[in-house]
Amino acid sequence: MMEEYEKNQIHAIGEWKNREPSVVSQKMGAMAAPLGWIVQRVIPEVAMRGVLNGANSAGEFLADEGDIIRDGGIRDIEELRHKDLQLSDKLADSVHNWAIAAAVAEGAATGAGGVLGIGVDIPAILTLSLRTIHKIGLCYGYKANNKSERDFVLGVLSAAGSNSMKEKTEALLALRVEQNMIRKYTWKALAEKGAVVMTVKQVCKQLGINLTKRKAMQAIPAIGGGIGAAVNGEFMRDIGYAARRSYQERWLRDNDKWIE
Repeated sequence: MMEEYEKNQIHAIGEWKNREPSVVSQKMGAMAAPLGWIVQRVIPEVAMRGVLNGANSAGEFLADEGDIIRDGGIRDIEELRHKDLQLSDKLADSVHNWAIAAAVAEGAATGAGGVLGIGVDIPAILTLSLRTIHKIGLCYGYKANNKSERDFVLGVLSAAGSNSMKEKTEALLALRVEQNMIRKYTWKALAEKGAVVMTVKQVCKQLGINLTKRKAMQAIPAIGGGIGAAVNGEFMRDIGYAARRSYQERWLRDNDKWIE
């Protein structure tokens, strides 16, 4: 039987899907444009691909299971796939809050270095972002230990880093296809069927625009620390909610509790 709590979460997932992406620079206007050009030179798209590939591996490695197993009162992560959504949400909330605090501290430290600090900040925040998605996945019983699961993580990152409602809708469609197909086909079969999936190249281009917009003002050393802290905190908030809502929906569907 569908519990009231689960119904409320389905409603919250719908609200998140329909919410416009919160790109900070949309409020900054032309003032940030020259600074954005500088940021793009520091982290070109081709370099970001290498960062993202490395960060995904690091994120998976750093997303340890021990505290989730302990706090969830389980013996194996996969037990959480069918245990209790409210418990999984509580575990994910703890992971999310820790990640926001870590992102704020990291952004303050690297932001103080102005544009030079951004070169350190981008790999660090991407690693923390992917670690957060991987770990939130664990809270719902999903390990990103194969290509299909890592592609799901990439889809979550794309949804969080969307620059427009169009990009977000495309990312959500890719996630939905991945959810539907992951249990039915091999990834070779998915490719043959032309399934919608996010590629590293697509996500890098999208994140390059998103992070450039967010971090433009961080290029000013005098205010970079405060801007870096605020921007990283907001970015990690977006990352965490994208992961929580995506894995919530997946959990509800896998337990036959989803309502369209």
